Amino acid sequence: MNLHDYSADVQRRVAEARERVSALHAELPRWELVVWTAGNVSERVVVGDSPSEDDLLVIKPSGVRYEELSPEAMVVCDLEGQLIQGSKSPSSDTAAHAYVYKHMPEVGGVVHTHSSYACAWSAVGKEVPCVLTMMGDEFGGPIPIGPFAIIGDDSIGRGIVETLRESRSPAVLMQNHGPFTIGKDGESAVKAAVMVEEVSRAAFFAQQLGDPLVIPDEIVDKLYDRYQNVYGQ
Repeated sequence: MNLHDYSADVQRRVAEARERVSALHAELPRWELVVWTAGNVSERVVVGDSPSEDDLLVIKPSGVRYEELSPEAMVVCDLEGQLIQGSKSPSSDTAAHAYVYKHMPEVGGVVHTHSSYACAWSAVGKEVPCVLTMMGDEFGGPIPIGPFAIIGDDSIGRGIVETLRESRSPAVLMQNHGPFTIGKDGESAVKAAVMVEEVSRAAFFAQQLGDPLVIPDEIVDKLYDRYQNVYGQ
């Protein structure tokens, strides 16, 4: 299939998602989460009345520098990772993103970065311990480590889903690779990617000073509930 086989409403949703995803990619170098062409943002496009395996995703093309990205450069794939619209090859992480959307219908956005401190934790195979109240707020506990997986098929996607399906964390550090984050949309997933690097850096510095104090689970539960259900407007 190609995009012209979909309804006018779906084509409109795709066009809007391409605008959002293009703009969100600019946030990754802005927050120093990527270098050169590394990293990617994607967003689900719901085809029907609710998320399903028939949905599409919008993601950046492979190997294109950030300053060259535009809404028109974004590519559209189905949840099998097959190209639906676009003149360039999809990101090499497309299979992982597609697997997450296919198996976690609540997810509307996925981000992958190579941010330095988060990658350092993944390189030693250690979760980021919940030693800051902002971690309780944002992640509901530590940032977990996912299994080692090779890029190219859905192995990374399986590791993400297996790790996050039973976790409150919107982020996983894939061993020897780096962070993947999820959210209700692309913006939420980008925010999580920014916060992952912030707390990974702070926790690393804390270890240089001594033994970081892990926040008790019952307090983390209260922090998470307040931030997710009371904080803000």
